[in-house]
Amino acid sequence: MSSLTPDETILGLLAVQPRHGYELLECFRSPGQLGQMWRLSTSQIYAVLKRLEREGVITGREVTTGTAPPRTEYALTASGEQRLYAWLNEPRPSPSIRRIRVEFLSRLYIARLLKLPIDEIIRHQRDACIARIEQLTAERDRAKSGIEALALEFQLNQQQAARHWLEQGELMPVSE
Repeated sequence: MSSLTPDETILGLLAVQPRHGYELLECFRSPGQLGQMWRLSTSQIYAVLKRLEREGVITGREVTTGTAPPRTEYALTASGEQRLYAWLNEPRPSPSIRRIRVEFLSRLYIARLLKLPIDEIIRHQRDACIARIEQLTAERDRAKSGIEALALEFQLNQQQAARHWLEQGELMPVSE
C-alpha cells in the first residue's frame, strides 16, 4: 500500500486559490478545516511543496507585500489539475479505515470547497467498503485459528461501521 501523503489535498487547496506555505499549513492545523485529519509540521508542508513543484503539478512565484519578507505563492498547473481530478474521482479508493479517516474526508472537504458534487465520491468509498466486507467475511469463515478469526472479526466490524456511517447520508454538511 502506498504511503499516505497530503499531495492531492494540497492540490485541491491550490485549486481554490494560490497560497503560500504558511496559509496551507493553517488549513492543515485548523480543526474546522483539515486539522482533524492531518498532522503536518512546517518542514513537512514545505518539503511536499518543493516535491510537487519538482513534479510540475504546482508552480511557485515570489510575492512581496508591504514590509513583509518575500514569500513563495504556489498555484496549480494544468497537470496538477488533472492529478487532482483523478484523485477526486478515484473509482476504487482504499477501504483502509485510516485512509477513510484521512483521505476520504479530505476528498469530501476539497470537493465541497470546489463546489463539486460528492455523491460519487461517497458511492465509490461505500463500494470499496462493501468489497472489503465480503473479502473479510470469506477470510473469517476460512480462519484456521481462534485468534485469526478474532482479528478478522475485528476488522470486519470496523468495515461494517464505516459502511454504516457512509450510508447514513449525513456526510453533506462539510464546513467550508
